[in-house]
Amino acid sequence: VQLQASGGGVVQPGGSLRLSCVASGSMSMMVGMRWYRQSPGQQRELVAAISTGGTTTYRDSAKGRFTISRDYPNTIHLQMNNLKSEDTAVYYCNFVDSDYTNYWGQGTQVTVSS
Repeated sequence: VQLQASGGGVVQPGGSLRLSCVASGSMSMMVGMRWYRQSPGQQRELVAAISTGGTTTYRDSAKGRFTISRDYPNTIHLQMNNLKSEDTAVYYCNFVDSDYTNYWGQGTQVTVSS
């Protein structure tokens, strides 16, 4: 299974970006799909998650600004609005299958700067 993330870039504060992640290869049913991010010197942190049933969860700082969604069967998106400098990080997609095996994308850089 390979995950390919895309959509990162440089944007000014208040701007928007849409990240996408496509999974390819043979995989069992996915039970969870998530976006994480990691800033230099910081631990990787969970940003948003979506379950197979469509239930979404967000870290507090992302609520009201970010939206995670899914295009069946193997693509997820993260719409990020009103971006702030503290959102600058490498964003990683993560899929978890029914065997609880984790798959990771390669990361896409998001830079919020004026």
